Amino acid sequence: MRHIISILLENESGALSRVSGLFSARAYNIESLTVAPTEDPSMSRMTLVTSGSAEIIEQITKQLNKLIDVVKLNDLNVSCVQHIEREMMLIKLKAPVSSRDEIMRLSDIFRGNIIDVNDETYTVELTGTTEKLNAFIASFECDSILETVRSGVMGIARGSSSLHV
Repeated sequence: MRHIISILLENESGALSRVSGLFSARAYNIESLTVAPTEDPSMSRMTLVTSGSAEIIEQITKQLNKLIDVVKLNDLNVSCVQHIEREMMLIKLKAPVSSRDEIMRLSDIFRGNIIDVNDETYTVELTGTTEKLNAFIASFECDSILETVRSGVMGIARGSSSLHV
């Protein structure tokens, strides 16, 4: 099962390396990883996506909690509150004159923005769930996709529940 783990950690050099090292040492896979400073400059928020059985996820969270840099963590998939998740994608598509209307129509349907246009390509910015982004990609022929860049999943608990010290 896919899990989104949100981690509040000290904004120190090497903290990311220690978290990723924990995963590689135990042969766990990180499917997605995003890290950025929080409103408190001494803290960073890391959101990682991994998959595994309940026992493996429990082991991962226990090991993460042992790391000195980790202040607090929350598995958004098992917490009592629902969560919101988003990912951003930039996708560069071949845009011959014959397919430009179709690209614009699909971008509108998926609520994307065409952010760069030239004689040969369109670049589309799209934000949503992983499933939405995958569906957008699936609506194009493989040879019409030139490049794809994705931010990785970000997640936050709904309502008043928050990850803070």
